[in-house]
Amino acid sequence: MPKFGELINFQKPVLIDFYADYGDLENTIKMLRSVAAGLGDSAKVIKIDITKNEVLVDALRVKGNPTFMIYKDGEMKWRQTGAQDAKTLIGLVKQYV
Repeated sequence: MPKFGELINFQKPVLIDFYADYGDLENTIKMLRSVAAGLGDSAKVIKIDITKNEVLVDALRVKGNPTFMIYKDGEMKWRQTGAQDAKTLIGLVKQYV
């Protein structure tokens, strides 16, 4: 995985889903595909497995699964733990386009 700073340092918004391979992963994947399709090239959508990136998860104080974050120009703009629907996430990301 590239360095985290490289993932978030974009002029376009970056939506990150911190997830684990347990829980309702299949529905989350479908929802993120809908978000990515709805945003097109205006933003990036990234998934990060919390069980494989423990140092990063600890540094960002990710405590729940899933945790969503929006970054733009390397700065966190929004963060929420818990399930989200595609329409809400698309709307949130578009605020930073």
